[in-house]
Amino acid sequence: MTTTRVGAGLRAVVVGLLTLVFLAPFYLMLRNSLMDSRSLASPEWTWWPSSAHWENFTGLFTDPSLHLGRALLNSLLIAGITAPVSTLLASAAGYAFARIPVPGRGVLMALVVATLMIPGSVTFVPTFVVVGSMGGVNTLWGVLAPGLFNPFAVLLFRNFYLRLPAEIEEAGRLDGLGWFGLYRRIALPNSGAMLASLGALAFIDSWNAFLWPLVIGQDPSAWTAQIALSGFLTSQTINLPGLFAGAVVTIAPLVVMFLIAQRYIVEGIASSGLKG
Repeated sequence: MTTTRVGAGLRAVVVGLLTLVFLAPFYLMLRNSLMDSRSLASPEWTWWPSSAHWENFTGLFTDPSLHLGRALLNSLLIAGITAPVSTLLASAAGYAFARIPVPGRGVLMALVVATLMIPGSVTFVPTFVVVGSMGGVNTLWGVLAPGLFNPFAVLLFRNFYLRLPAEIEEAGRLDGLGWFGLYRRIALPNSGAMLASLGALAFIDSWNAFLWPLVIGQDPSAWTAQIALSGFLTSQTINLPGLFAGAVVTIAPLVVMFLIAQRYIVEGIASSGLKG
């Protein structure tokens, strides 16, 4: 009994220390966002500013050169469309690869997996040329369109549907359902954890995207939150307190998303069949 209590106490201490380590960046971000530039650059360490500068947060939305309010709405719209659409497309493709017996299915799946091995820098310019030729420059659809296809999610969904017992689809076959009916009425409702986890990851990935939105969204009306934050670091000025305040504001939706979906993320990855 004593050994069990000691082990539980040690685990609690380790978990507490790891929690402090992972929360330290959030503490530093919030602390720095409430300081002024002089205090932030001072060599003397302070655990918390003696006078909190909340105007750093209000200034984010009153500065006409940042367009942060519009950028946040753009990011929310882009991520809010990309996450469900890309997840549903990956789910349908994964089900087709796992269930529909078409000639060359293995080769097609191999090609999808092969796209994971191609560096993004190789396809960046061709993607820009294609999207630009279709009039996607300075448009929100031009920012979100390349992110609608997620080969990694297709692979995860395929593995998940391969592990899904085929017997549960037999009743649907007896009712005359085709492949689409089986997917919509049986397979899709049974993949809620995968949909939630990959949807959350797609939302986070879309929200944090920087290079592609920077290149394709050149007009301030098409800026995302990450592009607006880069306005605090220019060749003329460096506004670190404003940058930290903007980081706190833009990371808040991701924290909420993770808190809501953390259980589904773990469950979805565990049910995908990938190990290690």
